[in-house]
Amino acid sequence: MSEQSTITFVRTTPQIARITFANPPVNLIVADTVRRLDEITRELETDPDIQVLIFDSSTPEFFFNHFDLAAAAEFPTPEGEDAVPIWTEIVLRLSKAPYITIASIRGRTRGGGDELTLALDLRYASRENAIFGQPEVGGGLLPGGGGTERLPRFIGRDRALEVILSSDDYDAETAERWGWVTRALPDAELDGFVDTMAARLASFDRTALASAKAMVNRASLPPDADLVTAYGEFAHSLTLPGFLSRAEGFQAIAAQLGIDLEYKLGEYLGMGNRQA
Repeated sequence: MSEQSTITFVRTTPQIARITFANPPVNLIVADTVRRLDEITRELETDPDIQVLIFDSSTPEFFFNHFDLAAAAEFPTPEGEDAVPIWTEIVLRLSKAPYITIASIRGRTRGGGDELTLALDLRYASRENAIFGQPEVGGGLLPGGGGTERLPRFIGRDRALEVILSSDDYDAETAERWGWVTRALPDAELDGFVDTMAARLASFDRTALASAKAMVNRASLPPDADLVTAYGEFAHSLTLPGFLSRAEGFQAIAAQLGIDLEYKLGEYLGMGNRQA
């Protein structure tokens, strides 16, 4: 089975499936991405065979990026005053899924893309070509997809503060050393390693895999309510003067220099802040 939009979903075996991010030029998260991820993860919840779900990218130099804020109004919204935001539902669903999720990270992963990656079970990164970051604060925003809840659990409070407050980019070797990713591998070895790991897990008993994951989750996951609160704080930050003034500054820099701020966002955040 194969369907394509801003992501491609392929069932490679009864036990293994693959989601490939495909929204060039920089793999921004758009409404279609959210809808498809919601559909796919809902369908897999009741799939009797799936044991491993791999995430990768077909866009050169980008794994998964932040929300396309210019199109935020198009994002699907849940019905009901107390409904959980759909993006929060997706990351919670993946964290608790009865199958194992693996990220094969080649390129930049930032913002909401990094937060989705943090919700996955195993994260393997290209040592030469993977870059990570949470750039929200530098743009006057707050992380809203679990970065403030998951990063401290993986890398510690002080390092999480550095990552989030600095809005800087971090290479794969640093990410591995800090515990941000499971391991960093030479780029030439990444695909083979991930495929081998997926095949190994798919050969095990499905119930044993799901039960072991649930036991680790019990000891390590943040409370669901914290992620719901974080998304609400992110949404509110979109309305604040700090973000609105900086957004204008970033657009002015892009027009003046003819640059793609999505490509080298971290390098230009400080320039935008000084101009704001």
